[in-house]
Amino acid sequence: MSILDSAREAGPALAASDADSARLGYLSDEAWAQLQRIGVLRALQPKRWGGGEAPFAEYLATIVEIGRHSPAAGWVASVVGVHPWQIALFDERAQAELWGDDPALAIASSYTPTGKVEAVEGGFAVSGRWSFSSGSHHADAIILGGIAGTREFDGREYGDFTSVVVAKGDYTIDQTWNTAGLRGTGSNDVVVDNVFVPAYRAQSHLDYTHGLGTPLPGQAGNDGPLYRLPWAVVFGAIISAAAVGAAKGFLDRWTAETRNRRTNYGGVLRDEPVVQNHLAKAAWAVDAAELKLRRAATELTAAAEAGAVPSKEERAFYRWDVAHAAQVAVDEIVSLMRTASGRTAYVDHPLHRAYQDVMAAIGHAFLVEEPLGNAFAGRRLGSDNLPEVHL
Repeated sequence: MSILDSAREAGPALAASDADSARLGYLSDEAWAQLQRIGVLRALQPKRWGGGEAPFAEYLATIVEIGRHSPAAGWVASVVGVHPWQIALFDERAQAELWGDDPALAIASSYTPTGKVEAVEGGFAVSGRWSFSSGSHHADAIILGGIAGTREFDGREYGDFTSVVVAKGDYTIDQTWNTAGLRGTGSNDVVVDNVFVPAYRAQSHLDYTHGLGTPLPGQAGNDGPLYRLPWAVVFGAIISAAAVGAAKGFLDRWTAETRNRRTNYGGVLRDEPVVQNHLAKAAWAVDAAELKLRRAATELTAAAEAGAVPSKEERAFYRWDVAHAAQVAVDEIVSLMRTASGRTAYVDHPLHRAYQDVMAAIGHAFLVEEPLGNAFAGRRLGSDNLPEVHL
């Protein structure tokens, strides 16, 4: 059974667990167990470590399906599930430390460089606070982002944005996650107090972007096409998939609620042409977003299989394409919400939390579409006025 089939089978159980996750403020043990049974958390892990090494398109479709039933579970599955893919790019020593005793070890993250990552002899000194660490309640290690000095590429200095892996016991979780949407993700703050991280448990994102195509340490042992995909596009796609899954779930709930809802004039809402048109547009937008995700994954995988390195313009296009697709889908969800009953303001209404989940998901920084559109179109036009975005 594929991970996508397993996610479809687990749908009712995931939906049933969603309220418990929201109440707890982190993914419930039942929801976490479902993700483990589906296999999504290890789907992108190399086979030689017992992972699935699944096609990226199938992984994205699985995230959408999980998020359709439980937006919190879909979100955690997307971000925790992508980390084995990144760890596969690290030095073999890092992989062995993390997976040698427990290949199923889960890893959370917080990439926004709000804490300090300072280069020191043999590695990095890490300290500070990082926010939005989804799934950290169930994780046994965490990837943190920081600016570790500068590096030069093509005659230009760049801040050396670097991922470091911090082991459990070297960080604490501050329970700050009190939100209206995606409550069940447990995206709390992580605090680190002057911890040393060896150099082999770190990787510069400049090598993912400006140095894309230059072999990374982990690619010697993990040489499949999956591990030659561009990091920023992969990460943008998984976030988009989680948001699209939440939107698809809202569409399901809205349809169920509207099918038998009566108008103030004695009719039924399902007979109203305006309402029908809203549903048609929303269904189209969500479906289109899924297709955009599938195309990005399929085309990038084909390029990797052929040994091609996508240009910055191509990477900018894919980043823009999947982010814009998610934004368009959510715009139609907003239109649906406007046609819903005023009773959706009540927190126990079936659409209330579902809508808040969608809004929380689409607010992720990687889905802010304007700079991505400029990064793509500016390159297409030959402009020198290009925004700094992860490519």
